[in-house]
Amino acid sequence: MTPSESSATPDTSNSNGDSKSTSVIVNAIAVLRSFSAEEPLLGVTEIAGRIGLHKSSISRILATLEQEGLVERDVDSRRFRLGLGMIAMAGPLLAELEERRVAYPVLRELTERTGETSALMVWNGVESMCVEQIPSRHQVKHLAPLGARYNEALSSSVQVFLADEDQDRVRTLLRSGSITLPGLDEDAIEAYLERLKETAARGWAINFGETSIEEVGVASPVYDHRGDIVASVLIPAPKFRVSQDTLTSLGEACAAAAAKVTTRLGGRAPR
Repeated sequence: MTPSESSATPDTSNSNGDSKSTSVIVNAIAVLRSFSAEEPLLGVTEIAGRIGLHKSSISRILATLEQEGLVERDVDSRRFRLGLGMIAMAGPLLAELEERRVAYPVLRELTERTGETSALMVWNGVESMCVEQIPSRHQVKHLAPLGARYNEALSSSVQVFLADEDQDRVRTLLRSGSITLPGLDEDAIEAYLERLKETAARGWAINFGETSIEEVGVASPVYDHRGDIVASVLIPAPKFRVSQDTLTSLGEACAAAAAKVTTRLGGRAPR
């Protein structure tokens, strides 16, 4: 289904204008979501192919977004990237995100201690999203760029959040494809649910090259005053630099940092 097809059919002639406006907004959002950290530069044809709209429609949307500073054109390639106007829009939200403000000094300490990138992730119901990052000082490193979103079941931060979800909801997310799991069948789902139990009991999740052969990730939950998970601390690192012994020390450091953020928030881990 294309974005334009996803808007509801109007019930009366009076609603045609509203329906058309909604369709335009949905399409514009789809264009903005086409950009990613892996592919920050996209052309009109690429975007049109991804979201199922005609190139002329994409060109009109991009022209409007460019006027508002939400996208900008690369001088050399003439392709588009997200513009600084996106930061201005996200700024008030990030500034009010208490978890981000509280976690920042803890993440800095964690990166200094481990030498690896540290990040703060939040959950939007179907994706783990990065809202803060302190990059590793190493020349070779893995990053979790601000705004990056992850929906792979084996991602360490996704495991942290799903371990706190009702099992029936996890099954629904996996079966629908909202959360992706390789080799998806009923046995794989049940095995994954057991893995989530182990993650919760351990206090930190492991992704040892399962979503990317070159990357290892560990993540640990941050709790609020109700004992609910509101964020996770993530350490992504190059796999060649992480042995099984190092993995354990990274996990323990990540869990200690997450506990520190929890305390600073006035939160508590459930018993």
